[in-house]
Amino acid sequence: MLFQPRTRLLILALGQGVRRLHVSAAFNAKAKVSMSRFEPSNYVSYEKLNENVNIVRKRLNRPLTLSEKIVYGHLDDPVGQDIARGHTYLRLRPDRVAMQDATAQMAMLQFISSGLPCVAVPSTIHCDHLIEAQIGGAKDLARAKDINAEVYNFLASAGAKYGVGFWKPGSGIIHQIILENYAYPGVLLIGTDSHTPNGGGLGSICIGVGGADAVDVMAGIPWELKCPKVIGVKLTGKLSGWTSPKDVILKVAGILTVKGGTGAIVEYHGPGVDSISCTGMATICNMGAEIGATTSVFPYNHRMKTYLEKTGRGDIASLADDYADLLVPDPGCEYDSIVEINLDELKPHINGPFTPDLAHPMADIGATAVKNGWPLEVKVGLIGSCTNSSYEDMGRSASVAKQALDKGLKCKAAFTITPGSEQIRATIERDGYSKILGDVGGMVLANACGPCIGQWDRRDVKKGEKNTIVTSYNRNFTARNDANPATHAFVASPEIVTALAIAGTLDFNPEVDYLTAANGEKFKLEPPSADELPKLDFDPGQDTYQHPPAEGGSKLRVDVSPTSTRLQLLEPFDKWAGGDLEDLQVLIKVKGKCTTDHISAAGPWLKFRGHLDNISNNMLIGAVNIENDGINKIKNQLTGEYGGVPDVARHYKANGLSWVVVGDDNYGEGSSREHAALEPRHLGGRCIIVKSFARIHETNLKKQGMLPLTFQIPADYDKIRPDDKISIKGLANFTPGKPLSAVVNHSDGSKDDFQLNHTFNETQIEWFQAGSALNRMKELQ
Repeated sequence: MLFQPRTRLLILALGQGVRRLHVSAAFNAKAKVSMSRFEPSNYVSYEKLNENVNIVRKRLNRPLTLSEKIVYGHLDDPVGQDIARGHTYLRLRPDRVAMQDATAQMAMLQFISSGLPCVAVPSTIHCDHLIEAQIGGAKDLARAKDINAEVYNFLASAGAKYGVGFWKPGSGIIHQIILENYAYPGVLLIGTDSHTPNGGGLGSICIGVGGADAVDVMAGIPWELKCPKVIGVKLTGKLSGWTSPKDVILKVAGILTVKGGTGAIVEYHGPGVDSISCTGMATICNMGAEIGATTSVFPYNHRMKTYLEKTGRGDIASLADDYADLLVPDPGCEYDSIVEINLDELKPHINGPFTPDLAHPMADIGATAVKNGWPLEVKVGLIGSCTNSSYEDMGRSASVAKQALDKGLKCKAAFTITPGSEQIRATIERDGYSKILGDVGGMVLANACGPCIGQWDRRDVKKGEKNTIVTSYNRNFTARNDANPATHAFVASPEIVTALAIAGTLDFNPEVDYLTAANGEKFKLEPPSADELPKLDFDPGQDTYQHPPAEGGSKLRVDVSPTSTRLQLLEPFDKWAGGDLEDLQVLIKVKGKCTTDHISAAGPWLKFRGHLDNISNNMLIGAVNIENDGINKIKNQLTGEYGGVPDVARHYKANGLSWVVVGDDNYGEGSSREHAALEPRHLGGRCIIVKSFARIHETNLKKQGMLPLTFQIPADYDKIRPDDKISIKGLANFTPGKPLSAVVNHSDGSKDDFQLNHTFNETQIEWFQAGSALNRMKELQ
């Protein structure tokens, strides 16, 4: 039996409880629907997606998960592609590319180096990372436009020349802009930011990558991805009270840890899904980056349909209705592992400090903080960021703030609010949320990343002063937000952060604890409530989008001054010389956690993201040296003196000495920044040997002609000394699946040897041999 269109709409309104069925072929013959209002001639292609899915389903002879449908539906060769979860490399054709301004600089510099005249797929640049939070939104934005004028002009002109849409500074955070304009159920999007998975809240497969991957897609080359495993998260029950979507991912992070999702897509399903708003689902997918997941995704439902309609994309929603069975998992599909969470039982959580997977129920955090000596006083509460800056988030926070104001209270802690986009800023201002949050003591910052990415001119504590902040952000690595390694940063939902800012102390649990009103009476905060979406239409605010010229950009110029300190044209890296890598000097043996923040810090360094030589002065300055537990203090084996990591690396390079870094588990977790791979290559590094890698960083290293290798026996890490020289053997016969070997020469004349694993496929070996993926692209032109 087939349902009629109106019946199908009723099914969607009821959520996932009713099985979605195929519609007739005749009903699929609809008018073309544009992917976005900015690209009217690029169309949603569910028909092609469905065709590819049917081919693959027939080949595999089994039901498919939702993530498999979208990923395999974008295969370059669905008939011939070898498919094995966790093993084979897929060649994919993403629908579009998105780049934030800090990573877009290097991505566009690489695209310019490719010599191609125009991008092959719809692509956008978003100015959100270079705006420093200091004194308030409007003034901070004006200051950023002045300081970063050279970079903004470069990105705008490069976008115009090569056919890339340009979202000006002040438009908002890339992931919120994508959700409002570009994500839709079934799309495959790659973005040069690790929190690109935010789009999974709208049924999209959105994956964070390095700039070199973006260049491949913009150049029309199939994009490679190791076939992901699929982790199912089954949600039952219903969110209520103080428990929010953020608590789902905080709980999942505590279960899976920062590397538990590596090599996998996390797919949420089950009856509990329908109790979560579309933007709430985006929050959960966004922070899936913190468990190392390739991406996360939710199945299409009525919450997504409503969001599409409210953001002016009702035509896409109608088309998605017609293909609704394509945009949910097949009945009977199997996951590689399953996590079950009962939302009826889930309590508000707070994670941290120093790592986003250290999960605590709010009821326990006070006692845990006292036990561990964490400061209880909350110095600053910060809400917003790409993870939690939706209309609903702002409304729930305003609901808490209004209760405090009604009792004569304001925040005891400093309090900041970051709207996710110009549309959110304008709408919460119109609807009164901004006034409430301001009246309770908050300062509204620019529509940008701000403190979440370390763009915070914080002055209330001195560097090295132990203190606590609470945020609704996604990451809380050491010194990430304010460059102070003594800051204890905790991550929670916006409403919990607001409550803690009002109370001023970490051991306040709003579910059970009381506040004292201005008149002395005790009162409890009621659970927050707010509209999922505005009752009126969204207010778009100022127009901040620059279309590429309709006539093309062939006559336009993109100039980079040779004396610029912010931008630098790229020179090709040297090719592999054809032999083994002999006597690589150990530059640093890293102890413990080493994220991309440790390898290539953000904050004040963001201004050099377009200048490889200048940004390389921050290489590994946050990593801990196992020799002395020092940071940015290593021994120069040529001089015997101690110096900063970049300085020693430059000295080795100047003297013709190539080097290697040795690291621990999950090396390179965190941001997608490819500078963490470009910098070692630029300063003379050839190889990184670790116990395990985070996915994006491993790929970025390969793209730049580096050798990312892992110890076959993790305990061999202990055999390496800080002054060793290591030779990598077997490169003449470098083939997929075949380990390489290491010979370690100790300074006392003794030796060790062991096997090193790699994940290179044949194409990636060609990148290494050519010196980089970009070099190989040029060879093939």
